[in-house]
Amino acid sequence: MADLWAGKREEARQRVEPLAVRMRPRRLDEVVGQGKILGEGKLLRRMIDADAVMSLILHGPPGTGKTTLAEVIATHTKRRFVKENAASVGVKRIREIIDDADRRLGETGRRTILFLDEIHRFTKSQQDVLLGDVERGLITLIGATTENPLFAVNSALISRSTLFRLESLSEDEIVDVLRRAVDDGERGFGELDLTVTDGALRVWALKCEGDARRALTALEVAVLSGRKEQRDEETERRGEGGGGSSVSFVIDEGLAEASIQEKVAVYGDDGHYDAASAMIKSVRGSDPDAALYWIARMLDAGEDPRFIARRLAILASEDIGNADPRAVVIAESCWSLVERIGMPECRITLGQMATYLALAPKSNASYKAIDAALADVASGRVIPVPMFLRDANTSPQGDDEGRGMRVGDLADSSGSETYEYSHNAGDIVTGQDYLGVQKAYYEPTDEGAERVLAQRLAEIKQLRSRLRRERST
Repeated sequence: MADLWAGKREEARQRVEPLAVRMRPRRLDEVVGQGKILGEGKLLRRMIDADAVMSLILHGPPGTGKTTLAEVIATHTKRRFVKENAASVGVKRIREIIDDADRRLGETGRRTILFLDEIHRFTKSQQDVLLGDVERGLITLIGATTENPLFAVNSALISRSTLFRLESLSEDEIVDVLRRAVDDGERGFGELDLTVTDGALRVWALKCEGDARRALTALEVAVLSGRKEQRDEETERRGEGGGGSSVSFVIDEGLAEASIQEKVAVYGDDGHYDAASAMIKSVRGSDPDAALYWIARMLDAGEDPRFIARRLAILASEDIGNADPRAVVIAESCWSLVERIGMPECRITLGQMATYLALAPKSNASYKAIDAALADVASGRVIPVPMFLRDANTSPQGDDEGRGMRVGDLADSSGSETYEYSHNAGDIVTGQDYLGVQKAYYEPTDEGAERVLAQRLAEIKQLRSRLRRERST
């Protein structure tokens, strides 16, 4: 028996839907912006038109239309659309979706698109259940994230997906979206006697920072609040009930300004990298207070704490290195705890890591050393491995313990140098040349623990030089 109240429930649901939801594009030609991926001849447009959409990851700032685009793709390709959040969907639910997709495909031939918002939060156990059927094409996976997927999304998903970046909308594109909402009589405010000035539209387009959802929300706030004020004024003036939707009103720049708040953290895609850069440079500059502020700014903006932990772990080697060898160990431990604890408690762990790294002695000597060695290798100046250093299992010079030639062993018939086992030498140092050319990649500083390493390196070089002189005489 048909549900007699289904129609009324649907009408009620539509009445309470926010404007940003009602105005979502339903067809490809309604999508504003994203010409780099949806323009004629572009890859995603060709995939959609050919119904050859495989797994996709859509990434970009909030309000650029990732969810909307996924829904439009499903509509255009006539596939069933299932929406879930990767942070909350469980293995049981994934199995239900797979079973339902399999049944529908067998009964109707219709394929299923599974849309996963916040796909960077997809766990390994969730992947294990889903990826086999994704690979076979039973389900088309479309993920959305505001993170850089190359850093934030599991490699198993990356390898099975095509990545598309959605850009923030331009001011003109935001104005276009707003004009559509003002004029649309079905989903927008076209039935109202409403005037929105060009100045008001520009205020929203400027302040929403490319986020169409935020601009539409501001328009809705202005309309609803403006209508109430106008009705109240009309009622007071006439001494009777207001005129409902017949009330005429204007939204100008002042009302537009009042209807949109500045973001607590101005944090689009550029803000993400700018704040991370500020945090790193503050730690490198040994300013714990600044480092804590930028971390707080990032967390307040919704940054994934794992990204912050990862950046600090890189810094522990890049900027501190052997000046404090404990730094990389502490960073690794903190990163592990951040993974296990999560927000809000892991903010404390991040604060501990950042303050320790900020106050640790600094050295980039190891960082510079490995890059210098890589530059030499990349230049094509390949140095062959000396015979006495080659693997004992493939070289006739090896001893029974796989160490190569022992101290005192004779050279081979070709006159090559023999390997000298360092533990049999005084000070655990021999006079052997392990490279064959003169190089000085690692130059330790006098900072922190690296001062001791610098002294030890100087002693080793002096001893090795003396041993070589003695050998030559």
